[in-house]
Amino acid sequence: MINQSIYHVDTDTGDVSVFIGPPNGMADDLEFGPDGRIYYTSILQGKLNAKGAAGKITVLADGLMGINSLAFNQEGRLFATQVFMGDALYEIDLTGQKKNRKIAEKLGGLNGFDFGPDNMLYGPLWFKGVIAKVDVATGKVDVVASGFKTPTAVNFDSKGNLFALDVATSEVVQVDVKTGQKKTIAKLEPSLDNLAIDSKDRIFVSNMSKNGIYEIDRKTGKSRTVVDGALSCATGVAVASGEDGDTLYVVDIFSYKKVDGFTGSVTMLMSSSAEGSQMAYSLNISVSKDKVVLIGPAGVQVIDRVANRVEKMIGGLQGPAHALMMDDGSILVTEMPTGKLLKVVGDSANNATVVAEKLVTPGYLSWAGEGAVYVTEVMAGVISRIEISTGQKKVIASGLRTPKGVGVLPDGKLAVVEAGTRQVVLTDPASGAIKPLAMGLAVGSPPGGPPPGRLTGLAVSKSGAIYIAGDIENVLYKISSQ
Repeated sequence: MINQSIYHVDTDTGDVSVFIGPPNGMADDLEFGPDGRIYYTSILQGKLNAKGAAGKITVLADGLMGINSLAFNQEGRLFATQVFMGDALYEIDLTGQKKNRKIAEKLGGLNGFDFGPDNMLYGPLWFKGVIAKVDVATGKVDVVASGFKTPTAVNFDSKGNLFALDVATSEVVQVDVKTGQKKTIAKLEPSLDNLAIDSKDRIFVSNMSKNGIYEIDRKTGKSRTVVDGALSCATGVAVASGEDGDTLYVVDIFSYKKVDGFTGSVTMLMSSSAEGSQMAYSLNISVSKDKVVLIGPAGVQVIDRVANRVEKMIGGLQGPAHALMMDDGSILVTEMPTGKLLKVVGDSANNATVVAEKLVTPGYLSWAGEGAVYVTEVMAGVISRIEISTGQKKVIASGLRTPKGVGVLPDGKLAVVEAGTRQVVLTDPASGAIKPLAMGLAVGSPPGGPPPGRLTGLAVSKSGAIYIAGDIENVLYKISSQ
């Protein structure tokens, strides 16, 4: 979904290839139709698409933000739901010519569902912690099984056995649809998202924070890795330099991780979907002394770096893009949609003062000495220096193509990610001179996702090592400024 691509995965070998690339490949769920077409939901575009053998993509539904899950019933009729940015069940006209029929709404988050042998629609109600069945003729809902934390998907095998996924507990559960009894058959790592059962009744589950797919042995509960990775969608990176070297802190939307700057080894610190987790979906990150600041659509979170505990969430912000913590604990935040740089005291945007405004899509921040910051104005192609006390702005570099992450080198020059050219450039803040440093990087995914869209993180260590989040291939780069 985030990289706006649909992939073909060989479940035996783990080989992966792109099936539909960006931007048309944004998909949260997909199904193969009885007519041979592939149907998929573009959740952040509000579209349901169909692609035939000839390659033509047809939009069957539009304007349904949050369109999420879909399935065909035994008669070949297609049904889809809105979840998170809506809450409704629809029958979709396969011709794309007629108005889609709304069957029910305010269901409680009917997510990854499947039709049972009785041709009833079975699915998890994300916000109610139950598995329910829905009569698609009337919209009547009946609870089949309860006691889940956050159920996210169900599927039937060929024998009519129902299996469910609980994202909060990371469990795969078999459900008796007649009695509601549950049996846990596997417990996996956090960040599970979906499951599928193939024609051989093999169970596969996906993991958001590892870009992983795993086959589950229903008898032993053991898993076989089909494909996975250390990172899922690396967007933000920060660095803390110590006696033992550089420690990187990375957000890849669904989790928050620690990476050894020398060995590249990755440690999961938090998952947004783990049971009891307070971490929200995050797109960016910064580090300050013993604190880590996570930035995402829901707001800005402050984490105790030693205890690995969320201390507070600052809500009420409009599309926060990046944030830095000041020595007094207040936080500087860029709001990309409003063009503002704010200073927030406490845990609410109600306690914010405007440092500067009328910035053009302000993105990344980096300290510019005492009492000032550098900010990338992404769509204007400039880097500005802003005095925090007065809000006075000075453009120190221009002519950049979509500048995003920025960091200050030991000699005072700036390292900047130019997403538009997929390179890192060095900028002299005194003269504004720009010089390419590294080219051909896998950065700069197309726009998309929750506000403020995709950012490309950059961090500079005390030694001058430059770290960049490669958001296209989910990698981290380490580049010497020399």
